[in-house]
Amino acid sequence: MKLNLTRPIVFFDLETTGINIVTDKIVEISILKVFPNGNKESKTWLVNPEMEIPQESINVHGITNEKVVSEPTFKELASEVNEMIAGADLAGFNSNRFDIPLLAEELLRVGIDFNMKNRKAIDVQVIFHKKEQRTLSAGYQFYCGKELEGAHGAEADTNATYEILLAQLDKYDDIENSVDALSNFSTHGIRADFAGFILMNNEHQEVFSFGKYKGRIVEEVLKENPGYNNWIQNADFPLYTKKVLQEIKQRMSVSKNKMSDAQKLEALQQKFNLR
Repeated sequence: MKLNLTRPIVFFDLETTGINIVTDKIVEISILKVFPNGNKESKTWLVNPEMEIPQESINVHGITNEKVVSEPTFKELASEVNEMIAGADLAGFNSNRFDIPLLAEELLRVGIDFNMKNRKAIDVQVIFHKKEQRTLSAGYQFYCGKELEGAHGAEADTNATYEILLAQLDKYDDIENSVDALSNFSTHGIRADFAGFILMNNEHQEVFSFGKYKGRIVEEVLKENPGYNNWIQNADFPLYTKKVLQEIKQRMSVSKNKMSDAQKLEALQQKFNLR
């Protein structure tokens, strides 16, 4: 089955120094860009993370410190990566929870303003788990009838993910072949950020998912306690989470400045109990 596209979609996979979105780095990235006409473009890079790769991570993907020491840093590759994913939706295996957040973090670290506002995301793992509850290698065997050679290599995982999605569309008649439908089906819940610190409620308002303000509307909290945003900006949170909070704060400021003179007068009267 051919994937029904209205614009390009990028399948990608990362191998990393670890699983902490805030502190870990990319050591390999593979991109498979699929165009609406069926054409494909692919690229795989080894990346010098500029930090020691822990042995437990080397045991998973086999990429040693010696292997990447002479490779370009992500900062050197960022413009090319960003250009390749520009104007495209994103897809991967466990990508909503890990690969997209970490890619965003790496791009933001080097000053590239990445966001998902005009993109859709398809997480093939979520579709797989909702339907079959398996790992990537088992999923490749189940859907494609093949053994996954080179598992935990970014290129092998990227191409397997693309093949699995096509096989899923062939297998499940109740999954619509469109990026919008696949994105909705492969999302557990609506997140305002990637890491899930800020969620969207049923009224499409941002709410905190953690801490003393868990379940509270972000705008209400920031009005009540403006210093809470400053605390998050200086704490160990993902850059994209900080970016989302800053955008909410800016939106609140614009909204406040757009108040009519009458509204401002009424607000002042209420504040000082003049009515």
